Amino acid sequence: GRGLSNYVESSIGSPKERAEISITPAGRVKVVIGTQPSGQGHETSFAQVVSSLLSVPVEAIDILAGDTDVVSVGGGSHSGRSMRHAATVFSLAARELIENGKKIAAHMLEASAAEIRFADGRFSGPHALRAYGFLELARDSAEALLPRELSGGLAAVADNEMHDPVFPNGCAICECEVDPETGAVDITRFTAVDDVGRCINPLIVHGQTHGGAAQGIGQALSESYHVDPATGQPHTGSLMDYAIPRSDTLPSFRAEIVEVLSPTNPLGIKAAGEGATTPAPAAVVNAIVDALAPFGVRDIAMPATPQNVWRAIQGARK
Repeated sequence: GRGLSNYVESSIGSPKERAEISITPAGRVKVVIGTQPSGQGHETSFAQVVSSLLSVPVEAIDILAGDTDVVSVGGGSHSGRSMRHAATVFSLAARELIENGKKIAAHMLEASAAEIRFADGRFSGPHALRAYGFLELARDSAEALLPRELSGGLAAVADNEMHDPVFPNGCAICECEVDPETGAVDITRFTAVDDVGRCINPLIVHGQTHGGAAQGIGQALSESYHVDPATGQPHTGSLMDYAIPRSDTLPSFRAEIVEVLSPTNPLGIKAAGEGATTPAPAAVVNAIVDALAPFGVRDIAMPATPQNVWRAIQGARK
């Protein structure tokens, strides 16, 4: 059988975010942000965005997240919000850093700030005799006698509050085989296409898609919580009983990314963290029902365990 499911998701999440970016004389870019990753790879994606905005090497960037000794504001990782909110405050902080950099470069190059140009990651003066990148400027200016108003060095803090939703969307297609004698379902192919807005790191987004598809397939086929109606004692007390899918029970996923930019934030990011999870259960159930259509089955409740599938076949035959 073959099943298809389209989805449109509304993503907002916690609206507040803050980023603090500073560049040390030792050539390190320190980024402090409150959104703590839990396996999504934020450290990599965040560093990529900062690297692009400031034209500094990714290897020179240190991401510090979740340390409450230094983090004052953070919205957290949920609702597909992290990349969108983080990239927005990174963009705002980068603008402030560039303006601060122009003032410091003007002092170093003996020019006015209005004469300093920032292009291709370099601060240059009117005569182009010398140009500074961010890391060089931080190093050399640390040894210079800067005026008091520039004593803070290359550092910026950006706060933002975003209430406009974005609408990631996409489609999942599932193909499966069902054994009518046992009710066993074998998923043979699963494809997901997701519009995430601007995609910062395709490999990480594909990983999110694979994990989301696995969660959705587990919900459709096996995951169910049971308690004793008399005592309230859980029968599914561990992952051995709850039956989440394993890699050897899943097919090789195919994932594609569509980038239609969102107008709600500077980088045009939507969301990717919940994409495949949303359409996967419906795509799987639709595929099972399609396979069982010759038996007269028109619907099946989740989870579509072998027992439930077998019962649906027998019920349709009567």
